[in-house]
Amino acid sequence: MNRREFVSRSLTVAGLAAVSGSEWFAGPLQAAVLKSPKYVSANGMLNATLTAKQSWVTLAGRRAYLYNYNGWVPGPVLVVNPGDTIQLRLNNNLAEDTNLHYHGFHVSSSGAADNIFLTIPSGQNFTYSFGIPAWHRPGLFWYHPHCHGLVAEQVSMGLAAPIIVRGAMDLIPEIAAAREEILVLQDWDLDANGYVIQPSPMERMQGREGALITVSGSLRPTLFIQQDGLLRLRVLNACASRYFLLNIQKHTMYLIATDGGPIPTPVAYDKLLVLPGQRIDVLVKGNLGTGSYALQALPYNRGGMMGGDTSTQTLAEVTYQGRSAQIWNIPSQVGSVSPLPTPSMRRSFTLGQGRMMSFLINGRTFDPNRIDTAVSLCGVEDWDYINQTSMDHPMHLHVNPFQVIGPNGQPELAWRDTVNVPGGGRVRFRVQFADFVGKTVQHCHILDHEDMGMMGTVNMA
Repeated sequence: MNRREFVSRSLTVAGLAAVSGSEWFAGPLQAAVLKSPKYVSANGMLNATLTAKQSWVTLAGRRAYLYNYNGWVPGPVLVVNPGDTIQLRLNNNLAEDTNLHYHGFHVSSSGAADNIFLTIPSGQNFTYSFGIPAWHRPGLFWYHPHCHGLVAEQVSMGLAAPIIVRGAMDLIPEIAAAREEILVLQDWDLDANGYVIQPSPMERMQGREGALITVSGSLRPTLFIQQDGLLRLRVLNACASRYFLLNIQKHTMYLIATDGGPIPTPVAYDKLLVLPGQRIDVLVKGNLGTGSYALQALPYNRGGMMGGDTSTQTLAEVTYQGRSAQIWNIPSQVGSVSPLPTPSMRRSFTLGQGRMMSFLINGRTFDPNRIDTAVSLCGVEDWDYINQTSMDHPMHLHVNPFQVIGPNGQPELAWRDTVNVPGGGRVRFRVQFADFVGKTVQHCHILDHEDMGMMGTVNMA
């Protein structure tokens, strides 16, 4: 979608009323699975306070001593519209430094905006203040810490929460009528007393995974669907390392949005891979009438010595309850995505593994004082990732979403901010550096790998 199309469609939703509580997310039937508070913008402003701390919380029906925002795991949901201003005060009550990253947002990476080079020391606070462009795509985004060297620990200890940018997609009748569930996928490694077990050096090299998987803080929750109705699942993979290959027994998932917002036409899938940091938005048709059907994580081998999941795990149950007042079908169109123009620059990035527990991009570990890649504002580039390791790396670029180049050499008509680079494989994407100057980063979203150096600076000028 070009800038003019974004502005036009954003003006359509500029008057969306601010609604609080489960009314935004539950739709018909019982209350939504995600119980965290919703901080909803009003009159073009979202003004809220988050306190990062470690305390006892309830997780999957048991007590756990976790990092959290305002006592919630996942943290409070931020709900905004294109054109809004965010003013978010972060109080750091942890015993270590922290900060915030607004994952997937197309906003400034400088000053008090999505600036991951800011550090908020223990016991101090900082107010993030920035505008969301009027042409920003709607979709599911999220916030989490991005303090280098501490990211994997802080995210895996509980610091993560969704951000919803509402838009024209939400006004499509079929989507507006669907029951909406936000599924925040997280994994944990807890001892019998509810304390987090620290990963071994080998687990950090592979990327830590916990045996307990929760969905929006619950263990195998029930997701209700009506006969002839639609269920909208908005999935965020907030794990530090785990991949999810999702499937719903006897049901098709219709993909309607990726990391960066809506795609042109729904696409049917029996299974969908969701990388660490990624989001997907799918519709499910209620066409079986009765019974319960498992939302599953199928086995997926992400390489390396430990490989990954070797068995199917049930994440939630999709259960029929009642009948919709009318028959709803999958919409024929959701959004509009135009392919990016021919690039003027092509770059290559080699992903490697070094000595002393380090991971590399082009042979170097991260240095915040070094500019690794200098790009031109408004420039269009193709980036090639060449993976020389035996394990997959989900590569994430801040600020500017991209289009993955398919086997036919053409860009996929979908906006993404994270792409999987298989072990021993290579991937190309096309990106335009638009609207904002300043320094940001690209990195592996296996967060232990990021902390161990697989991150590079990108300066837009």
